[in-house]
Amino acid sequence: MRVTLRLGVFSPSVLLGVAATTGALDRAGLAVEEVPATSSPQQFAALVAGDLDAVLTSPDNIFAHPHAGVRIIAAVDRGLGLSLFARPGIRSGGADPGAGLRGGVLAVDVPRSGFAFVAYALLARLGLHAGLDYDVRAIGSTPRRAAALAAGECTMSVLNAGSDLRAEVAGCARISRASTLGPYVGSVLAALGSTVERRAPALRALTSALLATAAALVAGRLARPAAEVAAERLGLDADGVSRYLRTLVDPREGLVPTGRLDARSLETLCWLRSSHGAGGPELDALAAPGSGLVDERFLSGPSPA
Repeated sequence: MRVTLRLGVFSPSVLLGVAATTGALDRAGLAVEEVPATSSPQQFAALVAGDLDAVLTSPDNIFAHPHAGVRIIAAVDRGLGLSLFARPGIRSGGADPGAGLRGGVLAVDVPRSGFAFVAYALLARLGLHAGLDYDVRAIGSTPRRAAALAAGECTMSVLNAGSDLRAEVAGCARISRASTLGPYVGSVLAALGSTVERRAPALRALTSALLATAAALVAGRLARPAAEVAAERLGLDADGVSRYLRTLVDPREGLVPTGRLDARSLETLCWLRSSHGAGGPELDALAAPGSGLVDERFLSGPSPA
C-alpha cells in the first residue's frame, strides 16, 4: 500500500514528475498529490493548518514566518532560471538601462517575499527603487505573474521554472538573472517540525526519491523522461524543453542533488531580506547554526563548507 503525501507547489514540478514517471515514487511507496498555491501566504496558511504535509517553497517564506516551526528538509534548486523580465516591447540597455522600466509596475507574489526581494535587488542595480521609480503590485504565484506580464498588465516581474521560457516566447525580455546576486537557493522541501516527527518515514522516502532523481538528472541520465515531463507539465516547445533541461542541470541555477543548503546561499537569502528592511534579531536567530531551521536527518553525504 502506498502512503499519500499532500505537497504544496507554486509551479508544476518537473523533478517530481520525473520521479513519478520513472517509478521512483512507487518504489518509495509514495503517492504524492500536488496542491498548487495561489500565493505564498495561502501556501503557508495551508501548511500551518495541516492541509499540506510538505511544501516546495522559497526558503524566504520560512524566514517570513519565524514562529511557525517550519523546517527545511532539503534544498531543491538554485532558482531554475529565476530572472527579472520586462513586458513585450521593452528592452533594457543603453546609457540608461532602466529607462523602459521607470514609472512602471513590478508584479510580485507579495511585496515582502523572497522573489520580490530578488526583483528589488536587480532593479536597484539599474538605478530603480520601489516607491520612487516604480510601483509594486501583488499578483500571486509565478504562473499568474507570467501571464500578467505577457498580457501587458504589468511592466516587470521575476519568473522562473519554465514560466520564464514561456514569457520569452510571448515576447518578454529577460533583463538580468538572480544568479548574478550570489549563490542562491530558489526552492526547498520543507515541513512543520511536528509533521517531520510524525511522518518521518514518508518524508524520508520522498526526500530520497527526489534527490536520487536529481542526482540522476545532473549525471546526464533520465533526459528523455525529463523532456517528456517538461513538455507536458510546462507547455514548452522543443526548444523550450531543451533550454529548460540545460537549466535543470546547471550548477549555478539548477538542481541541488545533495539536498544541502550551503552557508553562502543562506547568506545571500539573509542579505536580500535584510537589505529591504525585513531582517532583524528573529532572522539572525533563525539563520544561526543549530537553530533547527535546517533539518538534515534525511540527507546523506558530507555537509558543504
